[in-house]
This record gives sequence, structure tokens and C-alpha cells, in this order.
Amino acid sequence: MIKQDDQPELEAGSCAFFFDVDGTLADIQPRPELVFIPPRSLAALDHLSANGVPVAVVSGRPISQLDALLTPLQLPAAGVHGAERRTAAGELQNLALDHEVLDAIQRELAQACAEHPGLSLENKGVAFALHFRLAPELEETARHVAEDFVSRFGEVLALQPGKCVFELKPRGASKGEVIRTFMQEAPFAGRTPVFIGDDLTDEAGFKVVNELGGVSIKVGSGATEATQRLASVDAVAAWLDRLQSTLLVPQEHPIKPD
Repeated sequence: MIKQDDQPELEAGSCAFFFDVDGTLADIQPRPELVFIPPRSLAALDHLSANGVPVAVVSGRPISQLDALLTPLQLPAAGVHGAERRTAAGELQNLALDHEVLDAIQRELAQACAEHPGLSLENKGVAFALHFRLAPELEETARHVAEDFVSRFGEVLALQPGKCVFELKPRGASKGEVIRTFMQEAPFAGRTPVFIGDDLTDEAGFKVVNELGGVSIKVGSGATEATQRLASVDAVAAWLDRLQSTLLVPQEHPIKPD
């Protein structure tokens, strides 16, 4: 059994790191646009990357939002649970739905949300999220709406439950499979994969990393496929600080944390 106070011990120089964002690098906020990554953690990611350690972010957010949160860094990234991907070489790859199908789903979802004040629709471009964080009593309503759309658009949509959200993502999008793809490419190939996440959406990533002989780390409580655990976003930041000490080459131009 993994414990809340376990502190994963790794040599950063032999690993490739994959980080979820919301609930892992950043505390969850009432609205997605209020989320921020603390400068301390940004500095640590910069330090790792600048010293040749492969670092990528794997999130339900679109890559455009990830870039804004990580500024001034621009890391390899998988957005919308792997429906979008930017390789280490900067190549963009998308797994998108047909535009006419997207437009039809958008219109119907907007109408469904209008009938339930407090239910918020986020259009991610290639996927949709039904948020009920501001109205937790609408969880079953949101679930019913999401399941209805998946039943009617099952050939192209898959349901992904998360913390106070039900997401409708392109079928085939998976954090686990996108991590597997990264691990087949430079500079990730040949290293030990490490994935840190906090949510149901991260379990597929934990499973694949375990299959690859890597290290899976769950942030917070709850049943999980992960083999190790950190208690909170603050614990992740502290762990990142310690992780940097395993690197021997100093960073020349670090981002200064607060």
C-alpha cells in the first residue's frame, strides 16, 4: 500500500517526466481561468529542462492554455487528454472531430447547459467539458447530459469523468497512449518514464507508465493505479525542489521563484 507521506526518490538525469497540471502542478480553482502554476514549480521545470531532462505536460487543457500557464516555458505537451500533441521538435499533431459534427455537438450542449444554470460548458476546440464545480448539486444532471451525448455520438466521442467535470473527448484520445507515443521518440526514448497526476483522467497514464517499467505518482488520496503518492500540490513543489538536487549541472539562467 502506498502512503500519503511517501517521497519518491529518483535520479532526474535518467528519467523522462510527464506532469498533469490542474491538481498536480497547480491547485484547482473555482473556475479554470483562475488556475496558476506557482513560480517555484515553474523554476523547477525550467531547471530540469535546461539541464537536458525531458519534461512534458499531459493535461485535459488545450495546448494553448498550457503554454499560457507555463510562460515563459514552452514544453512538449499533450492537450485535451492526448487529442492534441506537440512533440519535442515542435511538431503539432491533432486528433480532431469533423467540424460539422463539432458544431452540432456545440449547439446541442449549449442548449442543454442553458436549461441548467450553474452547469458550465467549456469548448476546447476538439473536445467539450461540462463543469459543475460551482453547482455540485448538478453532478447527476451533468452526468446524464454527457452520457446522452456519448450514446448518440459514440462513434466519435468518449466520456471522461474528472473532478467536478464530465468531458467529451475524441474517441482514441488517452493520456496513457500519448505518453507511450512520447516514449518512442527522442529525447524521451530510453529513459525511465515518470508520470505525476491527481485525477481519474490520469489513471490511464499511470497504467501505461507501470507497463513501461516507470514510476507513477498519485497526488492526493483515493484508489489508484499509481505506485507512489504525494499528498498535495505543495508536496509536488517540494519534491521538485529535491529532485533538482540530483542534477550536477547548474542552470545558467533560472526563472526566479517568489
